Amino acid sequence: MQDKSLVQIALYAALIAALGLIPPVPFVTGIPITAQTLGVMLAGVMLGPWRGALSMALFIFVVALGAPLLSGGRGGLGVFVGPTAGFAIGFPFAAFATGYVALMLRKLPTFPATLLASIVGGILVLYVFGITGFKLVTGRDWLDATKIMIVFIPGDIVKAVIAAAVAQAVVKGLPDAVYTRK
Repeated sequence: MQDKSLVQIALYAALIAALGLIPPVPFVTGIPITAQTLGVMLAGVMLGPWRGALSMALFIFVVALGAPLLSGGRGGLGVFVGPTAGFAIGFPFAAFATGYVALMLRKLPTFPATLLASIVGGILVLYVFGITGFKLVTGRDWLDATKIMIVFIPGDIVKAVIAAAVAQAVVKGLPDAVYTRK
């Protein structure tokens, strides 16, 4: 792997850590509203499937080692047994899916392609992991766990729009910086 790729992977892992510094909005379900899913979407859209997934895997590895990088200053192995465990575990898979869909849609204009990719990977795929983790940890049934997560979708759609707007702006200024648009 090239040095440039390693730096980009580390940069996006750092970006999601920085997004974790934005205070979470607590929610009664035990799952806070955070900015970190925006980082997952951006990693996939900007780095492509493999680099995006590797950046999120690096982030999750550092969190598992104990670094308090998840929103709210959480870190360590304990985060993988809480109600948000599925989301954290799903970060690399969601980034991969986002990057993959963005690559498949690269012939379309940047904004709609990256918006759709962010929705598919950063919301649909991530929610499969998040809902599964929530169900397993809380013991709720599938329908109940899914209904609880629906309230987060509008905010995540806003994050997908932001990710698409960022990608479109970067493509205009630095077209080679967005791997999924090559």
